[in-house]
Amino acid sequence: MSAMTLARRRRFRPGKIALDVMGIVVALIWAFPVYWMVLSALTPNARLRQVPPTFLPTNTTLVNFTRAITDPGFLPALRMSLMITLLTVAVVLIFAFLAALAISRFRFRGRKSFILAILMIQMLPAEGLFIAQYKMLSTLGESAPVIGLNSVLGVTILYSAAVIPFTMWMLRGFVAGVPIELEEAAMVDGLSRTKAFLRITFPLLAPGLVASGVYAFLQAWNEFTVALVALPAGSAHTLPLWLREFLNASANRGLDWAQVMAASTIIAVPVVIFFLLVQGRMTSGLVSGAVKG
Repeated sequence: MSAMTLARRRRFRPGKIALDVMGIVVALIWAFPVYWMVLSALTPNARLRQVPPTFLPTNTTLVNFTRAITDPGFLPALRMSLMITLLTVAVVLIFAFLAALAISRFRFRGRKSFILAILMIQMLPAEGLFIAQYKMLSTLGESAPVIGLNSVLGVTILYSAAVIPFTMWMLRGFVAGVPIELEEAAMVDGLSRTKAFLRITFPLLAPGLVASGVYAFLQAWNEFTVALVALPAGSAHTLPLWLREFLNASANRGLDWAQVMAASTIIAVPVVIFFLLVQGRMTSGLVSGAVKG
């Protein structure tokens, strides 16, 4: 038997092929709900109710998207979601990055207690904080309505407090992965500590900041329960809350699942596409934050 034949047999691994097939099947199962949501959004409601259902796009229409977008509450909810999400990402990156630098680069009294407190905060169920969060924003709103209930800043504070602990832990791994000797070498060459950090260390931390920003964006964009508590007024809704109201309105006039799926697609698919584009950096950030430092 030739050496080439032996090499081919060694490369043929039935177990690896079985795992590949299993991975493809699992990926298809996970992707099917998204596919069905988009397909339903493009299908007329009458055809969507037919039995048996159609799993291929036929007689597609954009009417469902038009009706969802022209809903009176869509644009205000979109504006509210964008403002809260972008502001949350900015606040989270600033505070989480500074905290990650502090616990990775400096040794100070109470450092271990601070890290332990961060981990314990992550264990608290969000539902157990709803009453305290509502009372806090309600009290703050009495003296400063700009940070009270139904305000962008009030919701941003709650979102940031929920996202910063994990984001800080993730960034800590990136900061710890950059040797401090690089900064020291730059300082020997005449740079100040600040300039050495900005020119040498900060560019190396860019993937971590991107991954952390993506995580903060996804959390703020998709948040529903906290927004339900902090935005009780009907005039101040984010997109997830608008989707609930859109569903209720559709149910009152005879549930139009095609329009509901179109509204869901408008909210979900852009985030899914964005996540797929940056999932490599997101995964590296999660792994780095878990194993380094």
